[in-house]
Amino acid sequence: MITFIISIILLLLGYLLYSKFIERIIGVDANRTTPAVAHPDGVDYVPMKPWRIFLIQFLNIAGVGPICGAIMGAQFGTASFLWIVFGCIFAGAVHDFIAGFISIREDGASLPEIHGMYLGNGMKQFMRGFTVVLMILVGAVFVNTPAVLLNSNFTPDWNIFIWVIIIFAYYLIATLLPIDKLIGKIYPIFGFMLLGMAVAIVVAFIVYQVPIPEVWERLDNQHPAAATNPIFPMMFISIACGAISGFHATQSPLMARCMVNEKQTRPIFYGAMIAEGVVALIWAAAATYFFHDKAELCVGKSGNDMVGVIANEWFPKVIAVICILGVISAAVTTGDTALRSARLIAADFTHVDQKPVRNRLLVALPVFLVAAGLLVFSLLDKEGFQVIWRYFSWANQVLAMVTLWAVTVFLAQLRRGAWYLITLIPALLMTMVTVSFIFVAQKEGFGSLIPRTWGYIIAGGITVFLLGLFITWLGKQRNEIKK
Repeated sequence: MITFIISIILLLLGYLLYSKFIERIIGVDANRTTPAVAHPDGVDYVPMKPWRIFLIQFLNIAGVGPICGAIMGAQFGTASFLWIVFGCIFAGAVHDFIAGFISIREDGASLPEIHGMYLGNGMKQFMRGFTVVLMILVGAVFVNTPAVLLNSNFTPDWNIFIWVIIIFAYYLIATLLPIDKLIGKIYPIFGFMLLGMAVAIVVAFIVYQVPIPEVWERLDNQHPAAATNPIFPMMFISIACGAISGFHATQSPLMARCMVNEKQTRPIFYGAMIAEGVVALIWAAAATYFFHDKAELCVGKSGNDMVGVIANEWFPKVIAVICILGVISAAVTTGDTALRSARLIAADFTHVDQKPVRNRLLVALPVFLVAAGLLVFSLLDKEGFQVIWRYFSWANQVLAMVTLWAVTVFLAQLRRGAWYLITLIPALLMTMVTVSFIFVAQKEGFGSLIPRTWGYIIAGGITVFLLGLFITWLGKQRNEIKK
């Protein structure tokens, strides 16, 4: 419990201290006109109250990531606590904050457009396609999860495709409607529900006097298949949303188009990530206890299943049902905003005006058709969901890595000393994580073909190469200043 309490304190200090430091470096200006004020369109550029934006951002980025991802990461032991805390403070929250700030400065620009501004037109074109694919993967994953949970817990006699159709219909409606008509009204309620679930878990810690393991007790790899799942990089891929997630930066432009003051960027972007880190830490602590002290309840259980195990073991039936419904609502609200983001990104590079609902439908339909195809595969094929989830997780972290490189170039161009190091170091770490995963993972990569040591060496070489490119670019920038 000592580790858990210290971890919560560190996350709060990260927001109170480190976020203000980042705010000064990037030059947040309360007097600048925001996109929502400059040209509201009643659809995507809609001024909203800060507390409402915060809860929507929190729910958009959270989903089931800080729950199921943290639970799966907890299989590795208490090392998961360290990654959630330090990853959140120094990587994830900074990533979300600066990407969101750039978006609000650039008229609500979507993430691939930001990549193009700082990494070149070629990267912009590639990331447009890559990001839309990721959004479609997210949409498919977050239809599957709530459909399965609803069907198994409440309507076991139904055909699961009934729930799939209902959820997909809702997604389409939410994607087409102006952001303040549905998302702006009901998402804050779901946001409070997600936070309430986390509070309920903490209360259970106290009531049951749960012996949460300390970092110094179980820092080694506790994964049941540790031989093929090394902590690095597997844990860093598993715990995505609770520490850092590229998906978050795709959601930031949605909220950047609703803010009326740049000063709102710190509490909304950095603050929402810290809130998510707290939620992830709570679920990781609960799961760590169950994996090691109640292992008989966890055999063969997925991240989604573990939510039910924990809720039903600790809470009365009514509260357990509310917890499961909270996970379902979190998944649904992430899925629909992912597909909304896909629509906006596609509209940005096709230059299709999104004010007429007909145009919104025209852009959204191809996205939904592809997502539906992936969803059917995930439900009909025994390993389908696992395949999609693994590729979603890896693609998510690749997007975070690319975004970190983009914001590093942004900081370097500010010419305020070597403060670009605050994102360069996380960029190098995430480069090593995502590249080594390809060469170390047994099923998803080449881990079964080459020795693990060689996988790390190749990943290290690629990381050093990218660092060399950045240093070379930085040297050219400095030479131009001198001229």
